[in-house]
Amino acid sequence: MDPMALQQMTDRVARLMEQRLGAKGHGLQAKLRARSRALPRKVRRAVAVLAEAEALAAAPKIARQLDPARVQKAHDIAVHHLQPLGAADRLRATVLGIAASVVLALLVTGAGVLAVMVWRGLI
Repeated sequence: MDPMALQQMTDRVARLMEQRLGAKGHGLQAKLRARSRALPRKVRRAVAVLAEAEALAAAPKIARQLDPARVQKAHDIAVHHLQPLGAADRLRATVLGIAASVVLALLVTGAGVLAVMVWRGLI
């Protein structure tokens, strides 16, 4: 396994843990220790595999013994869980929902005022 690719994988997961979970510490192992309880078991194990691979990658001979498929699968599991899930779409849907509620309230109020005016003979 290429040490640079492994470093990029672990850096990305560490950065996502910082952003999504507020994990403190230097390196993936420290961030995992700080926020492991905030992760589901499957994701926690995947991040542990990445942290172990990061530690083993320091020795070039041992780094060649890492299973790239296992590391890649662990990375995919961790990134899939930690990536933001359409934050912009959720915000847009919330704003549209509020706007629709306001418009509906204005229409109902206007119809009520118009009905009262017709009933009293002002229109």
